[in-house]
Formats: sequence, C-alpha cells, structure tokens
Amino acid sequence: MLKKLFCLLLVCLAFSVVTEAQSKEEKDVAAAVEALRKAMVDADKKKLEALTASDLSYGHSSGKLEDKATFVETIVSGKSDFVSIDLKDQTVKVSGNTALVRHQLSGETNDGGTPGTVKLGVLLVWQKQQGQWKLLARQAYKL
Repeated sequence: MLKKLFCLLLVCLAFSVVTEAQSKEEKDVAAAVEALRKAMVDADKKKLEALTASDLSYGHSSGKLEDKATFVETIVSGKSDFVSIDLKDQTVKVSGNTALVRHQLSGETNDGGTPGTVKLGVLLVWQKQQGQWKLLARQAYKL
C-alpha cells in the first residue's frame, strides 16, 4: 500500500512539473496580452512599440489592415481611442515560438471624440522573438 501511494505521489509530482512547464509559457503570453490591453487603453506608444513585432499585421473587423507604424499611430493619436477594454473567454495555445490567443473583446471607445462601444471576437498570433513575446498578427471579427 505504501509503495502504491509513493508511486502515485511520484506520478502526480511529475505531472505537475510538466503542467507547470507548459503553463509558464501560456502565463507569459497572457501577461503580454494584458500588457497590450493596458497599453492600448493608456495609448502608451513606447509599450505598444515594445509589444508588437516589426512586421505586425493588425486586422480590424471591418477588413481594414494596419502595419505596426499605423496601428501605433492610430492608438496614440486618438483616432482609435479605447476608454476601456475588457477581455473574456480567453484561450492561449503555445506551440514552440508561436502562440495563438482567442478572446472576446468588449469596450468603450471615443474614436475621434465620438463615444461608442465595441464587441468583437479576436485572434492574436504572438511570436517569441529574442526571448520576448511580440504580437505578430491580430484579426478581429464581428460577433
């Protein structure tokens, strides 16, 4: 009985180590998503530039595409002004140096001084570059 209990304990310990190794990357990606959310609300140019890949492809639900420079400028200038962003039902799947994140985004906007609301589904593609997770692509779709 003691031998079975010890074996079970070893299996549980091994499983928790494997689970922790997998979830660390997922937690790092989720932290990057949260940092991006905050940077978008704060219109923080430095953080937006640090969190996005140089070859970013940022797709809006309207079909409009932006590169990194346009995405950052649109947020910083207030043309696209997020007063608040709430994310829910988020999933993170890491495969090597790539991570896929899906969530629902709802928020309050003040684009060009016009208040509004938004509710979208979003797919984010993150890539680990020089040890940091960078947003490589984003596509939003209407719910």
